[in-house]
Amino acid sequence: MRKLVLLFMVLFSPAVSYAALIGDDAVEYRVIKGDTLERIGAKLGVTWKKIAEENNLDSRKSLHVGQKLKVNNKKIIPKVADNGIVINIPDRMLYLFKNGSLALAVPVGLGIPPSPDKMQWRTPEGAFTVKNKQKNPTWYIPKSIQKEMEKENEGVPVETVIPPGPDNPLGKHVIRTSITGIEIHETIWPASVYQFQSHGCIRMLPEHMSKLYNEVDSNTPGEIIYMPVKLAVLDTGKIYLEVHRDVYGKLKSLPDETWKIIEKAGVKGKVDWAKVEQVIKERSGIAEDITF
Repeated sequence: MRKLVLLFMVLFSPAVSYAALIGDDAVEYRVIKGDTLERIGAKLGVTWKKIAEENNLDSRKSLHVGQKLKVNNKKIIPKVADNGIVINIPDRMLYLFKNGSLALAVPVGLGIPPSPDKMQWRTPEGAFTVKNKQKNPTWYIPKSIQKEMEKENEGVPVETVIPPGPDNPLGKHVIRTSITGIEIHETIWPASVYQFQSHGCIRMLPEHMSKLYNEVDSNTPGEIIYMPVKLAVLDTGKIYLEVHRDVYGKLKSLPDETWKIIEKAGVKGKVDWAKVEQVIKERSGIAEDITF
């Protein structure tokens, strides 16, 4: 698997959404034991449906070890920080910056979208700092999650504490943030990464979490943002658009949001509007060239 590659970087303006590209439109992935489309998507930051579509796969059939897949995981960095963590909710990606440069970009799992028949588990937006980090943590199950467990498993005693070990949902590493109840941690459910299935916390694959854990310390700054539409204007004149689902329903209209971002960037006469409409329709989460 090719590593995510930073192609170039320019200063980011929230109003205009100039950004940089990472990833590649032709990543070659070789299937290993235990892989599923969901797990591969969790590693590369691509939906399993997109992987199946690009490789003409029948999602009902198993993958075989050694099978080669081509994956497009090109993305737009949503915001550049001098130092610290940026997590974009619709993007389901965590970006770590050091001295103004991208040090790490990895997929994450985030909070369950709003639903009339479920508790509200959205991952909150906002600035934070790293309070502390811990290896082999004990999970003290929050009261809110205990109530959900009681509701889903009526009559079954609910656990309140889970010690370190293979059954601990926090895995071997946890980074605690200043946002109440929100932690960045490993997960024992790898297929839930690059999904919206958590109780608000940020889930990561063990191999990604161990890298992040070693790169951050207490007081490292961070921010959780909500940006379903991202635009990159390259020095070459190429223009890229990336659109995700408005998973938490915060926008009135994805097309209107896209129009505003393109207009503010001053490139509305330089884009192919048919391509723009297609990218909005697909909402694939992949950066697509929309240059006219």
